[in-house]
Amino acid sequence: MKITWLGQSGFRIETAKNIILIDPFLNGNPGAKGVDFKDATKGANHIILTHGHGDHVGDTVDISKDTGALVTGNADLVTWLGSKGVARVDQTNTGGTVSYDGFTVTYVNALHSSAQMTEDGVSHSLGNANGVVLHFDDEPTLYHMGDTDIFSDMALINELHQPDIGIVPIGDRFTMGGAVAALASRRYFKFGKVIPCHYASFPIIDQTADKFVAGMEGGTSEVIVAEPNKHFTV
Repeated sequence: MKITWLGQSGFRIETAKNIILIDPFLNGNPGAKGVDFKDATKGANHIILTHGHGDHVGDTVDISKDTGALVTGNADLVTWLGSKGVARVDQTNTGGTVSYDGFTVTYVNALHSSAQMTEDGVSHSLGNANGVVLHFDDEPTLYHMGDTDIFSDMALINELHQPDIGIVPIGDRFTMGGAVAALASRRYFKFGKVIPCHYASFPIIDQTADKFVAGMEGGTSEVIVAEPNKHFTV
């Protein structure tokens, strides 16, 4: 499995059978400097969304039109995206699992909101915020937490799915900060590898992964502090 961080919470996951984009926010993303849009989205056949905020939905509409990728997400969110021109959507909700060629996606809880703001300043709900667990036929299980705080039912997520790879938001203000994210990762999971995200983009959130790295010291997980546009294999 080859993983590329696209900045903020966006990732490109490449396996033998699929190219999957999670929360592909590229245009207008200060954390995506150096990421080439065409390279990052080339060949994508799946887009998986954790929730409806603009820094996660990102360029989904344009990418789906360019690539024909199937967009998976909360039913409220992807129905709305269908009205925006996304031709292929697959509806899910918390607790549900959908199956594709080579992998499944299960939507789990996250403590966050999910909405889009219209020009009149009104916030419109787009269903629940979620994390996603990807089980692959021949690859490690990956858990992208989405945007969330720590919560004790993370223990159940680990019991049910036993993820090998964790993608964890650490930027504070809108998600848990680095120290709490480290506590969540160490208390509730046994990640082989853990990747921090949702930082080093907008100036009002943390700019480094230092607090998370410090909190993970002495643990058994390998912390991968990724650079945008630099892939690594797991």
